[in-house]
Amino acid sequence: MANNDKKSGATSSGRRSFLRDSTLITVLSLTPGAVLKAAEGKADERVAELFEKIPLQLKVNGQSHQLSVEPRVTLLDMLREQLKLTGTKKGCDHGQCGACTVHVDGQRINSCLSLAVMNDGKEVTTIEGLANNGTLHPMQAAFIKHDGFQCGYCTPGQIMSAIACVREGHAGSRDDIREYMSGNICRCGAYPHIVDAIEEVQKKGENI
Repeated sequence: MANNDKKSGATSSGRRSFLRDSTLITVLSLTPGAVLKAAEGKADERVAELFEKIPLQLKVNGQSHQLSVEPRVTLLDMLREQLKLTGTKKGCDHGQCGACTVHVDGQRINSCLSLAVMNDGKEVTTIEGLANNGTLHPMQAAFIKHDGFQCGYCTPGQIMSAIACVREGHAGSRDDIREYMSGNICRCGAYPHIVDAIEEVQKKGENI
């Protein structure tokens, strides 16, 4: 009896699929070719609009750039692929790990979540733009001194966020530092050393 029920269910499912598919074929066969062609043309136009490149002007690490990018390109991909600034890392690509952190007009952002075209006319600073004539930024030097990294993959984003953390006035205590650096993930677990580095820079009161 159970086998008969299964066969009956399978037959009903197959019949429904057949009726659905045959109905679709009938509708398509009765649709005028001009209508189908027009619909296809609209789809092609939409795709063309989606991938049409847009002019973009921005300043990156003090240098002006005139670029052309597709609307879908993220700031992260533009920096890495067009400007070859690969210090900014692609981690989760969902804004969860912080490896792609850069500064835009002085504010830290996850560059994987920002479209390049949204930053037209703005000023971007990446990890490559921190050193001054070969002299490390104080936060870079502090990370080295306190061994604030192991594999180093998350380090550029950690440093960019650490600088912002101090500038924003959120480095008054170790708890504050942990809270406002929580968006940056270190899979190696170098968190105590990172906090030490940030705390030292904050206490020195250097202009960063």
